[in-house]
Amino acid sequence: MRYGSSSGGQARAACGAALALTLALVRAAHSGVIPLPAEVVPGSGAFGIDPKTTLRVPEGDRDAGNAARYLAELWKRTNGLTLPISVVPLAAIDTASTHSIAFRHRSGFGREAYELEVTPQRVTVSASSAAGLFYGAVTLWQLLPPGGNTGRIPTQTIRDAPAYAWRGLMLDSSRHFQSPAFIRSTIDWMAWHKLNVLHWHLTDDQGWRLEIRKFPRLTSVGAWRVEPSGARYGGFYSQEEVRDIVRFAATRHVQIIPEIEMPGHATAAIAAYPALGAATPTAGASTPVVSASWGVLTHLFNLDPQTFRFLEDVLAEVIELFPSPTIHIGGDEAVKDEWNASPEVRTRARQLGIQDPEALQAYFTQTIAGFLEAHGRRIIGWDEILRPGLQKDAIVMSWHGVSGSHTAAVAGNDTVLAPWPTLYFDNRQSSLPTEPPGRLKVVSLEDVYRFDPRDATLSDRQRHHVLGIEAAIWTEHMQTEERVQWMALPRAAALAEVGWSNAAGRRWPDFLERLAPMFARYRAFGLDFADSVFAPAAGISRTAEGFTVRLSNQAPSDAAGNGGIRYTLDGREPSSEATRYETPFSVPVGTEIHAAAFIESAQVSRIRVLRLDAQAARRRDNHELEPCSDGIGLLLEAPGAGGPIAVDIMNPCWIDRGVDLSAGPRLVAAVAPLPFNYEIGADAAKIRVGDARTTEGELEVHIDGCDTPALAALPLAGADAKSVTILPERQLPRIQGRHDLCLRFARPRLDPQWMLDWIEIGE
Repeated sequence: MRYGSSSGGQARAACGAALALTLALVRAAHSGVIPLPAEVVPGSGAFGIDPKTTLRVPEGDRDAGNAARYLAELWKRTNGLTLPISVVPLAAIDTASTHSIAFRHRSGFGREAYELEVTPQRVTVSASSAAGLFYGAVTLWQLLPPGGNTGRIPTQTIRDAPAYAWRGLMLDSSRHFQSPAFIRSTIDWMAWHKLNVLHWHLTDDQGWRLEIRKFPRLTSVGAWRVEPSGARYGGFYSQEEVRDIVRFAATRHVQIIPEIEMPGHATAAIAAYPALGAATPTAGASTPVVSASWGVLTHLFNLDPQTFRFLEDVLAEVIELFPSPTIHIGGDEAVKDEWNASPEVRTRARQLGIQDPEALQAYFTQTIAGFLEAHGRRIIGWDEILRPGLQKDAIVMSWHGVSGSHTAAVAGNDTVLAPWPTLYFDNRQSSLPTEPPGRLKVVSLEDVYRFDPRDATLSDRQRHHVLGIEAAIWTEHMQTEERVQWMALPRAAALAEVGWSNAAGRRWPDFLERLAPMFARYRAFGLDFADSVFAPAAGISRTAEGFTVRLSNQAPSDAAGNGGIRYTLDGREPSSEATRYETPFSVPVGTEIHAAAFIESAQVSRIRVLRLDAQAARRRDNHELEPCSDGIGLLLEAPGAGGPIAVDIMNPCWIDRGVDLSAGPRLVAAVAPLPFNYEIGADAAKIRVGDARTTEGELEVHIDGCDTPALAALPLAGADAKSVTILPERQLPRIQGRHDLCLRFARPRLDPQWMLDWIEIGE
């Protein structure tokens, strides 16, 4: 729905719009409204809220009643505020006494649009749809700062509608399984951010998570794998659990779109029913098992009619469980090796008159799309499905950057932007040691917030095909639900604002200020969110008297209300009144620094403690070392290590810059093994192995380059095969000046891969 004046006064309108935007940002900052509303018209005065405030809904208006109950539930959790709900005749809804909040239907709004009118006497939430009333309630909840059961909301009129219809998150439950309770919690906080699509990744090589009653082995076999440790891991969602989750999502106006991967990422299904596979059986070959490896496996479904009947039977049950008009069929990373090698697939291809393996996948996609179309559903798939012959009603999800979305829109297909790396939330959010395992690339909160979905090269007609945006939470390295929340929040809040709010109104510093009250709401609901954008990073350098300390974070210092990083040196926890960090400072050996970031008086980061003792002068933890390369950079968890270890699995090698070798210092290193359980195809042959001089290999030390002769070698013989080992120390030669040290592993074989946890260099 479009709002605005109907005639004249363009200059006055522009000035008024700018003033309204400024006041909107000021008000939103104090209460934490995310995403920012489309239009705010300020008023005079405020509406007071206390336990005597009444929520009013018209008789027989179920949507209004649901929105009012949800608002009451939210305020009870974040403010300890319990409000009564009064059901009144429709004629009385606009004539209520003061001190009330009314919900009502009104014509003229878009599907998710709403109006929120706040006067000193009353508040009215109006919309034409259940979703609009619901989102009006969410915004009203955020207008009251969290914490107390009384407060004042400034008078204003908010007219709001989303910029994009599709505002989604993809949750990977295949690689690591999350409980039904966690799925419901995720749906709930999605709704607070006006995110409306949960793309649920339910099947992959590492697990089949959805009960299909016609094929019970999909879960009795396909839902379980044996980890490298020997432990059995898995789980699945029963159909009754799925129905319950779908019903819950409907109350939060979140549509669940299931993903059933095909033709690739099919190992779990083939492990359950081997006849589905395309690999040609060979003498002595074992049946595929559910994979405990990460990467791209080559197992594909075959093209037999029986396999298509199997997939159609599976999809028939999926359709019964999920009312969404679209079904995601994957389609990504389908390596054609098995199809190329299979006589049966080649015969089938000749029968179909198809010679190109890529055209075979197009045939596969078209066949499944035809089945779904006959049952009233549309397909959506990753951008690999975008090939000649793709049905015009198919939706293309662009993950190879944004080019797939552009191509799809030009071709006349609807499309959703989900580009790697910016909207891939398995990338870490900072280089701090507090980040959980994931991909080594940093995709910060600011990177997500500054993503621009607009494509200026599209025509108006083509632009209409861009439905919206989606971020992906791939869970290969997220073993716990707490880590999933950390990687998702608050980046999902940034995603929500990009998808909902007008680009002209978004301001990065203002968004950070609005995060402070949102963080308080996260805490009230027990969510384990990341503070990476505010968390203090420390640069430590040794001086003759002690240390020089530099503190920083990702937040701009000129953000309104930014209280900056505050620190103490006396062991006390910092407050907003503690010393503000301005410039590097010096401290003696033995100092303990406590630091945290603040916005006004609100603490927005966890407290970081830095203990600058004699060991700190010698030790470099893994995160302080620099990977030599970034072929496939990962942040991995090693048993017994001090934290996740950053490594390029193509080249386990690290650099320590500017080491003083003048005194011939000693070197101590802590190392840990991890299984090499990665499916990287031909790239595995590029990894340097076979250069070890001892049976188990050694940690080599090179100076000023990794290709120079080794200064020293620390043998791995006797190192613990399951945990961290401190290798016997080595004396380094005396070399004048400061030099870069390259530390890399020479090893006889690919598995295990050795990690460097920390090193100590000193007297």
